[in-house]
Amino acid sequence: MGGAIEIAEYDPAWPEAYQRERAAIAEALVGHALAIEHVGSTSVPGLAAKPIIDIMVGLRELAGHARCVAPLASLGYEHKGEYGIPGRHYFRKPVQGPRTHQVHMVEQGSAFWARHLLFRDYLRANPNEAAAYDRLKRELAARFGTDLEGYTEAKTEFIRSAEAKARASNPVGQASACRQPEG
Repeated sequence: MGGAIEIAEYDPAWPEAYQRERAAIAEALVGHALAIEHVGSTSVPGLAAKPIIDIMVGLRELAGHARCVAPLASLGYEHKGEYGIPGRHYFRKPVQGPRTHQVHMVEQGSAFWARHLLFRDYLRANPNEAAAYDRLKRELAARFGTDLEGYTEAKTEFIRSAEAKARASNPVGQASACRQPEG
């Protein structure tokens, strides 16, 4: 059990922290990572978040994760396997102390990949929805205290609804899944 769920005000330093870490990961995983994306709440300007930079690394095939464990360990990441989510390999940093970064390694173009980019891009494009998500997260953090699993589960309905709205507003492309990665 960890401490209370911390929701921090948006920090304009988060994108820069992502860019620095992205550069280190890209160098460590050269030849393995097809794309690297900033996802999660820290990737949405103005949105309060747990102060942990979420990074999604896209591989051609998930089995390729094995070649990425040692390079990410050299950057201070601990590999936790699927960590409860089939089709994803999870890495967290640092090994000891409060997490500052986490990597979700998946197949580029997988359902996980597409959903995370769809949700992120929808919140970026819809400030009212981002504000509603912000309020919900604060309320849930207060209600669930240290129960991260309960907090995460309670956000699911909002997230699925936002994903459905995003798909309805962009039925042709689900553009995020196929567009050029951030960089």
